[in-house]
Parts: sequence; structure tokens; C-alpha cells
Amino acid sequence: MMKFTKQNFFFLVGGMIIYVVDIGVDFWVVSRYFCQGQYSWSILILCFRGLSSLITQIFSYEWFKNDWEGTDTRKLKLVFLVHLFQCGIFIRYWFALKYGHQVTFKQTSRRDASEADPSNFIQKQTIDAVTDINMLRVFKTFLETTPQLFLQIYILMERGKTNFYQYAAIIMSFCGISLSMVDYQISLRKSLPDKDEFRVLSKLVYLFYKLLTITSWMLSISLITLLSVRISVILLIFLWICGFTWTLKQHTTFCKSEKMEYLYRTVVGIILIVSFFNVKGGRTKVCISIYYATHTVVTLGILFVYMFWKPSIIEEICFTIVGILTVSSLVSGIIFLVVYYSHFHPTTYCRPQACSDEVDGVAGQKDRVETGRFQNFLTQ
Repeated sequence: MMKFTKQNFFFLVGGMIIYVVDIGVDFWVVSRYFCQGQYSWSILILCFRGLSSLITQIFSYEWFKNDWEGTDTRKLKLVFLVHLFQCGIFIRYWFALKYGHQVTFKQTSRRDASEADPSNFIQKQTIDAVTDINMLRVFKTFLETTPQLFLQIYILMERGKTNFYQYAAIIMSFCGISLSMVDYQISLRKSLPDKDEFRVLSKLVYLFYKLLTITSWMLSISLITLLSVRISVILLIFLWICGFTWTLKQHTTFCKSEKMEYLYRTVVGIILIVSFFNVKGGRTKVCISIYYATHTVVTLGILFVYMFWKPSIIEEICFTIVGILTVSSLVSGIIFLVVYYSHFHPTTYCRPQACSDEVDGVAGQKDRVETGRFQNFLTQ
């Protein structure tokens, strides 16, 4: 298992600050839209944030309940109240910063220390706490940040003019997506044994792969929404059904309760609308090829529809610029995808003795406490 360093600690502090700033920017944007009489935009942004906060609080509390099973019930009731007021993430940041500070500033670890060594135990607690935060941020990214980015791009195309607060919202969305994606991979490398360090070049290639493919998809969905909101909604619902059905067929066992497992699969279906994730260990070459081939066909289909069906509105939304950005982002993103999976992506994310078809099945469920949640999370 990799070590939690001072650099990781300062990144954790920065992540918490950005999380708070993001909340402030969201409410600032909502207030500006409300003052301008754009009530629908205000309500949509609040809905995205409310849904994201509710789901992440549910998962966070369930994880606390599973981890603290058999402990003081009064402490668990207090944690429930904090999550009820949508502040559970701050408890997790507090634990992560507490353990992280103890590891990086108060302890000196030895290379030959065993897992039973107190410093190694605190090290594991720190990494587990940070991993839980990053897992929740992945949920937040695809339930809130990405939809908000889509909404801001759509408003920009529809109105043809922007204000400073809109640029601020777009910038914060990109920052949120970037940090979430990179932190996810860092946690994945740290949580699973015998994995190479996620170096700077690896981070950049992975970051560009995700950002460019997501940007292309956001532009495509914005274009189809401008053409017809009904068609856009139907397309998104259809894609969610496909993602949810695929997740069902994977027979995931991420959660202990059946209800939470279905909620998890529902969230994964939403994530799959925007970006590819493999919910079980194993090779992903075929699945990821089909996924991005489908995105490419849909994206090109949307562009052709504009050119041949609705040529009259092309000039109104600077279609040439948007089209070039969409295609170039998609092509560049796929190039970075190929480079990442060819040179930087570990071939497997499980221990040699656990590498089997049961890595996310019953066997994986039995070892969940020992291996950590990430073994049963989205192994990309």
C-alpha cells in the first residue's frame, strides 16, 4: 500500500476549500438567475445540487453505519443528524485531515514496519478516509457538476451572451470534474496493493482523456437540446436504461442491503450516460470500444442533423465553432484514451489470489471489510 504524503495532505485541504467555494458559487449563480427572472435555471441548479447532496449523504451515512457496526449508538445518532442536515462530507473531511495530519506531521514510518504497526494502521485509516471522500466526489461529479456544466453550455448557446457568474460556474464545473477524476485514480492506486504510482504524466493523460470526451459529449447533448428538449430527454433516459441494465447484468455487490445496491446501480447508470466506468474487475477493451463507438455515432449523427435538417439556425449558435470543438474534443479524447490504456493503466485492480470472476461477487463481499470498499467500487 502506498504512503499518504504531505503533498496528499495539502491536496486534501485544497479539495475541501474548493468544495466549499463550489457551494458558494452555486448559490451565487442561483441568486443571479433568480434576480434576472430566470427561475427555471435557478430551480434546475438547485435540483441538481439537492439530488446530489441527498444521494451522497445516504451513501456516506450507510458507510459510517457499516464501519461503526457494534459501536456506540449515540455517536451514530449524532452522525445521522449531521447527515440529515446535509453536512456529512465535512465529518469525513475532519477524519481524513485528523488522520492525515497525524501520519504526515507526527509520525515517522519505517519501511520494514508490519501492518500491525500503529503508524501503518493510521496510514491505512487515512487512505480509507480519503478514498471514501473521493468515492463520494465521483457521485457528486456526475450527479451535480456535469449536469450543471451541460446547463451552462446550453444557456451559453441559447442566449449567445454570457456574464461573469456564468464563466465562474463553468470554470468551477471543470475544476470539480478535473479534481474528482484525478483524485479517484490516485485513491484507486493507493487503496489497492502492488500498483504503480500515479505519476504526473499519467495524471495528465488521464485528465485530458476524461475532460475532452466529457466536453465533446456535453456539447453534443447541448446541441440536441437546442434542437428539441423532448428528443434530448428521451435520448438521456434511453442511455440511462442501457447503463442501468448493463449494471444489473454485472451482478454488483457493492452494498450490503438490496435497496442500497439498487440505488448504487441507479447512480452508475447515470454515470454511464456521461463517461465509461467498469463496475467489475476484468478486461474492458470490448466494453469501452462499444461505449465510445456509440458516443461517436450519436455525436456525428447530431452534427449531421443540424447540417441537413436545421440549417437555418446554424449561424445563430456559431455552429461551425461548436462543431469543430465537438469533433476535435472527441478525437483528441479518444487519442488520450488509447495512450492511457496502452501505457499507463494497470492491467488489474485486485490481489493475485482474488483475481477471479468473483472479485465483485459473493467472495468479494465476504472480504469487503478486509480489502476495503474500493475493491467493490468502480474499478476502471
